[in-house]
Amino acid sequence: MSHEPPTQPANPQLAEDHYYAALDLVAEGHHEQAVAEYRKSLAADPTFTDALHGLSRALQDLNHLDEAIEVSKRISELDPDDVLAHTSLSILYQKKGMVPEAEAEANKARVLGWKQQLKKGSG
Repeated sequence: MSHEPPTQPANPQLAEDHYYAALDLVAEGHHEQAVAEYRKSLAADPTFTDALHGLSRALQDLNHLDEAIEVSKRISELDPDDVLAHTSLSILYQKKGMVPEAEAEANKARVLGWKQQLKKGSG
């Protein structure tokens, strides 16, 4: 019998409340506080990719590039077809001078974008 604590079910409403609070803080230029709100949002719903995108961007604005890269990788794990996750990774790698990695992520984003356009065109 496992003694691990039961996982809490996702709370999408609480996640959204913290997400919107974070957006307001970003608009006001309070990036550190926004990061805290994005983290609260993700504590309520760890799969909320909008909050992950926001967290990655806020971390990038604070020049916490390694952490932003980890968050963007998490997005692409949750949603492999998320073009923005690969675009963000490309930008982050570029800022770190990791050119081959940046080019690889840019190519992934480009291919995903083409696939999505083809799906729209054939629908």
